[in-house]
Parts: sequence; C-alpha cells; structure tokens
Amino acid sequence: MQENQLFEYAVIRIVPRVEREEFLNVGVILYCRDQKFLQSLYQLNEKRIRHFCDQLDIEEVGEYLETFQRICRGEIIAGPIAKLPIAERFRWLTAIRSTIIQTSRVHAGFTKNAEETLNKLFRQLVL
Repeated sequence: MQENQLFEYAVIRIVPRVEREEFLNVGVILYCRDQKFLQSLYQLNEKRIRHFCDQLDIEEVGEYLETFQRICRGEIIAGPIAKLPIAERFRWLTAIRSTIIQTSRVHAGFTKNAEETLNKLFRQLVL
C-alpha cells in the first residue's frame, strides 16, 4: 500500500492592478518531493477575465503561464530557472512578487497521487 506523502501547492492568480490587491484564480502549481512531481495547471477563461479586467492582454498572460509550465517541466527553452533542481524551481515560481501573475502562499497536505491531487485542487480552486 502506498503511503501518504507531503505535497505543497499554491494558487496561481491574475492581479491586473497590484495596488488594488484584487485577483482571479487561474491555476494551481503542486510540488511533491517524494514523487519527484512539479506541475501546474491553468485555464484562462477570457469571458471571466474580461469581466474582471477588460484591458488585460490575455495572450501575453497565457505566454507567461505557459512559461510557468515549461519551468515546472524543466524545459531548456524556459531559461536558467528551468535548469534548477525541482524544489528550487517550485520555490522560485511561488516566491512573493508584485506582478500581474502571482501565487498564493504555499499550503501543504498529504497525498498518495500528486497528479490526482493537482487535478482535484484545480477543480476546487479555479474552475
């Protein structure tokens, strides 16, 4: 029987006007050291985003979120951050920043299957 393993996750948010501190959840990033797992899922619902902020360049935001995924996968095209060890990539992606794309604080839990947990969190927190 597979044991529960510690995982950490953060919600990926769009913050169009940082000074207002309003955000829209668009994705989740999850890291599980024991399963050597680091992945993110996101969805850009254009209609929802337009209601929230009609001046946001959704295509550009999509490119940034795709870079998030490339860094998670360790793809060379994502630059030097993607070459870091998996834990350091997660810490870099979830570091506090004052930009249009931010993450929540990191939360922890236990899982037997990191991919299933990522999908569950994505459904609960984004969709």
